[in-house]
Amino acid sequence: MSMVEESTAAKPGSGKTGAAASARRRLLDQDWRRLICAGAVLAVGQVFIALTGMPVTFDRRLLIDPILSLGYLALLWLPLVVGNWVGREQVLEGMAAYAKGGRDVVAGAMAGLLGNLGLALLVLGITHFDIRDPLVHWSPQLLGILEFDQSVWLGALVWPAIGTATGALGGAMHWMDDKIARTMVLALSTVFAVAVLESVIVDLSQGFHIEAVPDWLYGPKRGLTLAATAVIVAVAVAASAGFSWVRAASGRTAPQASAQPDAAGTGSSPTQKTWRRIPAQRLLGWAFAPAAIIVLPLFLGRLTNELLANVGLFILLALGLNIIVGLAGILDLGYVAFFAVGGYSVAVLTSPGSPRFDPEIPWFGALFAAMLLAGLAGLLIGAPVIRMRGDYLAVVTLGFGEIIRILLLSDWLSGTFNGAQGITNVPGVEVFGLATVRGFEPRSVLYLVLFFCAIAIYVSWRLENSRIGRAWMAIREDESVAEAMGVDTVSAKIMAFVTGAVLGSFSGAILSAKVGSVFPHSFAIIVSIVILVVVIFGGMGNIAGVVAGAVVLIGVLGGPNQPGLLQEFAEYKILIYGALLVWMMLQRPEGLIPSARRARELQANEVNQDAWLRAQPASRAADDAGGNRGRGRP
Repeated sequence: MSMVEESTAAKPGSGKTGAAASARRRLLDQDWRRLICAGAVLAVGQVFIALTGMPVTFDRRLLIDPILSLGYLALLWLPLVVGNWVGREQVLEGMAAYAKGGRDVVAGAMAGLLGNLGLALLVLGITHFDIRDPLVHWSPQLLGILEFDQSVWLGALVWPAIGTATGALGGAMHWMDDKIARTMVLALSTVFAVAVLESVIVDLSQGFHIEAVPDWLYGPKRGLTLAATAVIVAVAVAASAGFSWVRAASGRTAPQASAQPDAAGTGSSPTQKTWRRIPAQRLLGWAFAPAAIIVLPLFLGRLTNELLANVGLFILLALGLNIIVGLAGILDLGYVAFFAVGGYSVAVLTSPGSPRFDPEIPWFGALFAAMLLAGLAGLLIGAPVIRMRGDYLAVVTLGFGEIIRILLLSDWLSGTFNGAQGITNVPGVEVFGLATVRGFEPRSVLYLVLFFCAIAIYVSWRLENSRIGRAWMAIREDESVAEAMGVDTVSAKIMAFVTGAVLGSFSGAILSAKVGSVFPHSFAIIVSIVILVVVIFGGMGNIAGVVAGAVVLIGVLGGPNQPGLLQEFAEYKILIYGALLVWMMLQRPEGLIPSARRARELQANEVNQDAWLRAQPASRAADDAGGNRGRGRP
């Protein structure tokens, strides 16, 4: 085979035949315009990451001792992604699929080289020019990271080489066998997860009295040791192979039962049925998840239980917003209003320090009142805007969310809600006289949050498969068609607002008891934006996706006012939320764990485009035939 031409064979393991990928292209037969644009975008992105101070802030977190920190990883991941993107081609029906190979590796390497030349120029610019005034995040520590604490010219030469290598690796992933690529991604993700979850692993080891495990995993500077990294990679590879075998085994159907003669002895019984084996992954999930939820908090430390309790609060909020946005398709940007109604209702009814009303009723009685008030708020907010659609509805709900916050701050209602000083001295939750849930006991708070999360998940699941749930999804797909088919869109949309409001009030009620106080700044509009990002990132319309989105985003990055596992991200998490939202909308609009129905809706445009493309040759042939007949030709 020639060194300058790619093989005509299909990508191994991809299932493509040689006929489907028969076109040949040389290694330098590149889309130069796309490649240069990708390199320029990568260069701007790398310089932006460096000048925002992320490498300096993240460098405090060591991932692999002593070779990799989170600060260097912030400059390594983007060339890998861009190198993979450059080699990606969308093949529609009727288009030729080119063979993957060396051309994709060369494209990724060149994009990585061009992109990291921006870092090389930045190193030289910082060294030879005084840019401290316009670039406030410039620091000697940034220069030390960029030059590897050695010399300027070493950094200027090494960064382009690193970009070339990582970009080539990203391009080579198209050439690899699919199983190898998935295994490599799983191994890298597992190493990153174990490094990031250090505090959780340390907490678990202390709870189970196996302190030797984190001592072996992490070095003196609390990064993974090289030996531990090698073992984790080996375990990930073995687990990938095992999961592939289990998936293949669970996909097989059991043989049909032998036909039994019926009463007349003439054939099989009409009640005879075939059956399919339940996937082993699902059985393991059903058995493991409840046990883990009940048992693990007993062995976790205070910090981890506190973190999981915060995640649970956002799961409650996200489940409520998922009904409004994910099921009914109503873009609500003021959802924080229902969060505030739940928190302030419980605070006013339970706290002895409430300015005007201090009935000091039990927490569960106050929760019932909060649910009624939240439902009423959902009705009052939903009724005026129910006939609006699209951007108008989003802007109006955004305004209602701000109105609630401003009313809480206003002097007019300061006698009831105490203005900016909020309401303090909110008592804990008395659980039928058996126990008291207080904020300084994170484990009890976590169990309370998990209990209400289970209620919210069950309610969401039942509603999704009910008549009203089908009406919501019909409205989401096409409101005009749903109305023409007899769906009462007004009552269905109001019901979505009311149900989402009630679920959101759960989170506010628990927050007031957990913190012991409520303040208006806890219900800023950024909370609504973060919850919306969680729903979109996880997968709109899918309960498992919403839960996964909250665990990943809130657990790792943290909420607007809550810390996550990576506290180094506190300064940049809103920026990262925005970048993730843009990326999800462009690359995976259905979310991390999409709903099958929602994914079909979002992919309908691509299907229609493929159908249009298939129809073009026939349409042109018909036009040509008509023209020939008009000119008297056969």
